[in-house]
Amino acid sequence: MVDDWRIDGFDEVRELGRGAQGRVVLARHSGSGTPVAIKYLSRSADVERLREEAVLLGRVSDPHVARLYRLVESVHGAALVMEAVNGVSLKKVLAEHGALGPEASLTVLKGSLLGLAAAHAVGVVHRDYKPANVVVQADGLSKLIDFGIATPVGGGDRSGTPAYMPPEQWLGEPATPAADVYAATCVFFECVTGRRPFEAGDQAALQAMHLNADVPVEAVPEPLRNLVARGMAKDPTQRPWGAAAFVTELEEAAVAAYGPAWETRGIRVLAGTAVALAALFPLVAAGLTPAASVTAGAAASGAGAAGAAGASGAGAVGASGAAGASGAAGASGAGAAGASGAAGLSGVSGAGSTGLLASTGAKVAAAVAGTAIAASAGGVAVYAGMGDDPAPRPTPTRPVAATVAVQNQTFSESAVTVRNAQYVRISGHGDAALQQKINQELRKPLDLLISYLRANYNPSMCGSRKTSLSTTVETGMRGPALVSVVYTPKIEYCVPADGTLPAGAVTVDLRTGRVLTAKDVFMPSTLTSTGLKTLWSRLTSSNPTNWKPGGCRGYEPPKPEEFYAKKLPGEAPGTLLAEYIPFTAFPTPQRFELNYSVGGSECPRDRLTAPYAKVRDLLKPEFLALVEGATPTPSRT
Repeated sequence: MVDDWRIDGFDEVRELGRGAQGRVVLARHSGSGTPVAIKYLSRSADVERLREEAVLLGRVSDPHVARLYRLVESVHGAALVMEAVNGVSLKKVLAEHGALGPEASLTVLKGSLLGLAAAHAVGVVHRDYKPANVVVQADGLSKLIDFGIATPVGGGDRSGTPAYMPPEQWLGEPATPAADVYAATCVFFECVTGRRPFEAGDQAALQAMHLNADVPVEAVPEPLRNLVARGMAKDPTQRPWGAAAFVTELEEAAVAAYGPAWETRGIRVLAGTAVALAALFPLVAAGLTPAASVTAGAAASGAGAAGAAGASGAGAVGASGAAGASGAAGASGAGAAGASGAAGLSGVSGAGSTGLLASTGAKVAAAVAGTAIAASAGGVAVYAGMGDDPAPRPTPTRPVAATVAVQNQTFSESAVTVRNAQYVRISGHGDAALQQKINQELRKPLDLLISYLRANYNPSMCGSRKTSLSTTVETGMRGPALVSVVYTPKIEYCVPADGTLPAGAVTVDLRTGRVLTAKDVFMPSTLTSTGLKTLWSRLTSSNPTNWKPGGCRGYEPPKPEEFYAKKLPGEAPGTLLAEYIPFTAFPTPQRFELNYSVGGSECPRDRLTAPYAKVRDLLKPEFLALVEGATPTPSRT
C-alpha cells in the first residue's frame, strides 16, 4: 500500500479503520469545523467503477441516506468525503438490546425503505442491506449507509451477506428492487424477534432454507405476518415491486395494528436504545462531542417526543446536509470503530480489520445527494455533489425530502391493472402522524383515479381484457412550508375510449397537512369573472390552440366555478369521481402555474404560467409568503 496521503481542506481527527485497499478517517472541514468521514482508496482499488457509481448514486437525495460531499482523485488513489452520521449501528443495537418490539422495528424498516426507495428511483439496487449498514441516531431516526456492492437494476452476481440474501441473489439472477425488499424484511424479522429468519450451520444449508423453507411468520405478531410473508416471498414477482410500494403496505398495517401514533412511539424507543450506547458514537469516541450533550440533545430534540433533531443536533443532519448547532454530525457509519470493536464507518470493522474496502467495497459508502460534476484542480480530479463543501447552511424550519414512488398492482375483481403509477411521498417530517396525512393527500389524485376505474369496470363490455392505469408526477414546491405535485394520467381502456380522465395538481401545507384551495391561493377579487379575465391576460399557455377560435375553449377565460370541485359521473349507477377541479394552482419555486385538465380528448391538458411578479397582486399575501420562503430548486448540471 502506498504511503498515507491527505486531501486539502480537512483536518484529520482520528483513524477509524484500515485495510488492504485504504483507510477511513474522521476529519473536520477546515473552514466550517463540520465533522466528515473520509475514505481513502489506494490506486490499486477499482477507482474507475467507483467514479461511475458515484455519478450514478449522486442522484439519490434522501434524509434516510448518508450523503457524499465529494470524490477526489489523485495519483495516490481516490478519496470519498462523506456526511458523518453520529450514531450506532443497528447491528450493535440488536446485540445489546435484543428484540426491539413491533413499533420500533416498523420505524427502522420504514426509514430504511425510504432510503432504498430513493436509490430505486434512480435505478440502483443496494444488494447488501443488513443491520451493519443502518445507523441509528440519538434522535431515534436512522440512515442507510454503504452501497459497496450496489448495482444498476438488472446487474449483479451472488455477492452479498448470506443471512439476508433473497433466492434470486443466491442464484446469481439479475438484481431488482424486490431483492432489497427481501433483505429489509429479513432485518425487520430480526428486529421484531431478536433472531434471523433462517439460521444454519453452513452456507449450503442456509442457501437451501432461503430457497425452499417456509417463511417463519408465526414468530412475529399476527398483525405483521402478512408484511413478512409478502416481503420474503420466494418469487420476487410476489413481493412489493420496490421499497416505495412496501412502505405503503407497512404504514397501512402499522396504523391498523398500533394506531396513528405508532411511529412516534417507535422513534422514542429507538432514541432510548441509541442514547444508551452514546459512548460508541464516533464523535463521542473522538472527544468532539461529550456523551452528556448527546443525551441532553436527544431528549430536547424529541427522543421523548416526536424524534426530530433539535438545536443541540445530537447527530441529526438537516435536509441541506448542514450539521446541527452543536456540530454533532458523526462518522458515516455504524457506530464507533477501533478499540471498542463496534462496527465502524460504513460497516467497516475497527482498526485491526482487514475487511476495509473488501473487493470493490466502499465504492460509494453512501447513497449520496446531488449529481456529480467534474473539474480539474491542479492534477486532482474533484467530483463534487450539490452543496459540495460540508459547510453549515440555513435549513428550513421543517425540512422534508420529496421522493417519487411507484405503485404496481392488479385488482382481480375488476381487471384493473396499475402499472408504474408514480406518486410523491415526503419523509423527514418531525410529526409522524402529520407526515402520514400529508402523504395521503399527495397521492389522493392517484387513489381517486384507481377508485373510479375499479368502480366503473364493466365485465360484460371488457370480457377478459384489462384496463391499465399509469401516471407520471412532477414536484413543484418541496418546502419549507408547501409541497406541490401535478399528475399526468395515461389509461389504456379494455375497449377503445375517448381520451383519458382528468387529474390535477395538489398543494399541501406542511404545517397542517391541509390541501390549499383556490380561496387559499387567490385574492377574493381574483375569483370573479372580471378578476379571472385579468389573470388570464397575464398567463402564457403551453397549448395555445385550446384558446383560439375552433379550439375547445375558444377565447373563453376560466369561470369562477371551474376552480372548485366538480363531480364526474361514472358509467356504473351512483358512482362519482369526487373532487375533480378543472383549474388547479401548481406553485413552483421559479414561477406560478395554473394546471388545466378536464379529461377526454376534446380539450388537451394545458399548463399556464407567469412569473410571480406578474401576478403578485392577484395572489393572497399569505400564500406568497409561503412560496417565497422556499429556496429555488437548483438545476442539474
